[in-house]
Amino acid sequence: MLSHQSEKMSLMLTAKNHSIPLSDGNRIPIIGLGTYGDPRTTPKGTARECVKLAIDVGYRQFDGALVYFNEHEVGQAIREKITDGTVRREDIFYCGKLWSTFHPPELVRPALERTLKTLQLDYVDLYIIELPMAFKPGDKFYPKDKNGKYIYHETDLCATWEALEACKDAGLTKSLGVSNFNQRQLELILNKSGLKHRPVSNQVECHPYFTQPKLLEFCRQNDIVVVGYSPLGTSRDASWVNLKCPPLLEDEVLVSIGKKYNKSPAQVALRFNIQRGVVVIPKSFNPQRITKNFQIFDFSLTDDEMKLMEGLNKNIRFVELLMWSDHPEYPFHDDY
Repeated sequence: MLSHQSEKMSLMLTAKNHSIPLSDGNRIPIIGLGTYGDPRTTPKGTARECVKLAIDVGYRQFDGALVYFNEHEVGQAIREKITDGTVRREDIFYCGKLWSTFHPPELVRPALERTLKTLQLDYVDLYIIELPMAFKPGDKFYPKDKNGKYIYHETDLCATWEALEACKDAGLTKSLGVSNFNQRQLELILNKSGLKHRPVSNQVECHPYFTQPKLLEFCRQNDIVVVGYSPLGTSRDASWVNLKCPPLLEDEVLVSIGKKYNKSPAQVALRFNIQRGVVVIPKSFNPQRITKNFQIFDFSLTDDEMKLMEGLNKNIRFVELLMWSDHPEYPFHDDY
């Protein structure tokens, strides 16, 4: 259920002031722009132009990753908007991710330094373990054997976490978090002896068809902010999306609530999550949608509307991450 604190906080958020506190004393904007784009089909320069537009619109958080192959464009856009005086570095919140071929402790700092070099920034605001499972370390991000099967690798999440703690101590990142972790995997870190820095966030799929009530409650109890990816469902890309899922944005409840407030189903879906205290990072390279997705601070949903939307939960996961389907921990994120 919705915590009163989250609801109260969400009603005070504005387009100009929309960050919420993290447990380490830092703050995270409650909406960010996801910057993933298929490198095979996204024209060069798209991410750069979209990030610049997003900064002009009012976004201050950008969610990226080394494996998106566009961090150089995102970094360039941020630096250009700092140079022209639109923002200062401290106004921007950038989240980078440790990919699954870099879990061995000795590879963690070089991976983060590679992201910083690509961005041409001195630090990231949040650095997260992208997945709780590992691929075989090496030059290839998606290593396969001669039969075309992915090559997995044993991982010691506590050892990886200690290497991340050293990165925070060195000033390379302000905060540390995780992604796609279930309760058991979070507890591994939280209960680690000698824990120096707690995870401040857990980035997981979260939207009205997949509301994550149990995980959300566990994270609230442990002062971990939930960051929701695919908050609008996803593109219909069969290589990583479950196409059996009904399109979220055509749901009658979202459509009818949207009509009441003169808002789109997407804006209603985003508002639903921020009123639960869930950070949203909708991905879009469409200028009109980037602008509209940000326009969620001039209306709020009633308690009854929130309950109605919570009732839409179908435990449907759009993002299946089938590259891990042969891994002994798969489906790793259903064990809450």
